[in-house]
Amino acid sequence: MKESIHKYFKIGTILWMSYPPQNYSQKDALRKICADEFFDAVEVTQIADDADRKEARDMMEQSHIKVCYGAQPRLLSTGLNPNDLSEEKRQAAEKTLLEAVDEAEYLGAKAVAFLAGKWEEEAKEEAYEQLLKTTVNLCRYAETKGMGVNLEVFDYDIDKAALIGPAPLAARFAADVRCSCPNFGLLVDLSHFPLTYEKSEFVIRTLRPYIRHLHIGNAVVQKGLEAYGDQHPRFGFPGSANDTGELLDFFRVLKREGFFCSEEPYVLSLEVKPWGNEDADLILTNSKRVINRAWALLED
Repeated sequence: MKESIHKYFKIGTILWMSYPPQNYSQKDALRKICADEFFDAVEVTQIADDADRKEARDMMEQSHIKVCYGAQPRLLSTGLNPNDLSEEKRQAAEKTLLEAVDEAEYLGAKAVAFLAGKWEEEAKEEAYEQLLKTTVNLCRYAETKGMGVNLEVFDYDIDKAALIGPAPLAARFAADVRCSCPNFGLLVDLSHFPLTYEKSEFVIRTLRPYIRHLHIGNAVVQKGLEAYGDQHPRFGFPGSANDTGELLDFFRVLKREGFFCSEEPYVLSLEVKPWGNEDADLILTNSKRVINRAWALLED
């Protein structure tokens, strides 16, 4: 493409993935992203300390970067499940998600993202109804603040084993929620397509009316190989599924399906993290190079 990718997308990164908090100061990492003009958006998550939260808000406001909020760690780090068959446990998951809406609003985000929980085949429909209850309650609360809610589509039988799930089930769920909550959408991630045994064209076409947010990344889907599962290794990682060619195909599908919107660009964020002792700065630069190359190869 001759035109800049930034005309059609707000390029972002997921802070806690690019710079894992166990190895990197999130304050320093956020400052680095906010000071990098390559990024138009940044995705942050729960910040426990009040002073740190205010500093993060001020930093993002000053840099004129779009703020996105991911509530996935609130669930994954605690084991809370928004489709838990126990009503008490489901309500506990809903509570942290409602708190996430408040924190997201404070930080300047206009939407929150989350994921479905684990499920059992014999109780799949009951889990579906529990997730629907949680999601509708969350959407109605977010609507009072003028905010949206996005459910991220994950694998269903490999790593996260989330209820939502393959693209057809995600489409069914999104349609059900949209019946009463127009502020609901889906978040799709290129790195999850191999994990759900699907391709870009199938996922994007199936979910087109509901997609509100985009992630890109990589995955290893062959058992026994390093970084197997939903680990988001760098592009070009040995034995992995996605590299420049797969990202180019993703861009081609998005272009054909009308996702190139200069008036209101979609956020397209990197969900890539260092593996082992890899250097986070180098892995982030790897992702930028792959984006630039795939975009350069995209036909006008």
